[in-house]
Amino acid sequence: MTTGTPQPPIDTSRPHSARVYDSLLGGKDNYPVDEAVARQLPAEAKAGAFQNRAFMNRATAWLAGEGISQFLDIGTGIPTAPNLHQIAQGINPRSRVVYCDNDPIVLRHAEALLISTPEGATDYVHADVLRPGTILDAARKVLDFDRPVALSLLGLLHFLPDDLDPRAIVRTLTDALRPGSYLVLSQGASDVNPERGEQGTAEYGKGGIRLALRTRAEFAGFFEGLEIVEPGLVTAPEWFRSTPAPDPEMSGVYVAVARIP
Repeated sequence: MTTGTPQPPIDTSRPHSARVYDSLLGGKDNYPVDEAVARQLPAEAKAGAFQNRAFMNRATAWLAGEGISQFLDIGTGIPTAPNLHQIAQGINPRSRVVYCDNDPIVLRHAEALLISTPEGATDYVHADVLRPGTILDAARKVLDFDRPVALSLLGLLHFLPDDLDPRAIVRTLTDALRPGSYLVLSQGASDVNPERGEQGTAEYGKGGIRLALRTRAEFAGFFEGLEIVEPGLVTAPEWFRSTPAPDPEMSGVYVAVARIP
């Protein structure tokens, strides 16, 4: 099921981060303006997109294995199998998942592809992360906030410059979650390969998309007051728990999972 109203129009004249991400992953649900940005990005951007996706798979599987059965995924992007609900419901068919994105094309694909198991539930909210209260109100129609929820914002923080106060947005969202919930974040790094980072920022900027890469210390600030679980704040290929360690590889994507005490 989907929450919301008639589908808003899709603007194909300007690139959108979700569609550029889809292009980097080899998807077909994007437009020439998105492909143009993706083609100009350094090779590390494509690698980072796949690393971010693989981290999502591993973190979701671990959380579901730990008994988490409710997930709120903001900045969903265009569905690309396996999707978060498929991983969670593959472990616990009763898992309930709410997806959120602000790109109308994501809504169209979500309605067709984000299909729940009979025992569980999936929902899609068309809303902007800049309105966290709207997201929470919609999510409460499917998720029980008196029980733990895993909140994920993956591949999203680096599209939220500091003037949008992303830390306050994350804090508003986590303050709504009960103890025992989890926060799952990824962030493009500015201090792993600064030259490539500047190149990527410039190319996104040409398309009118602001990119806000951050240092490891700046990323750590999003987890203030939370309990970061092992293996800590690491690059995407370095994060694993109950699954085999991924092959070592360079990465410009920081990730972490933290428990809300």
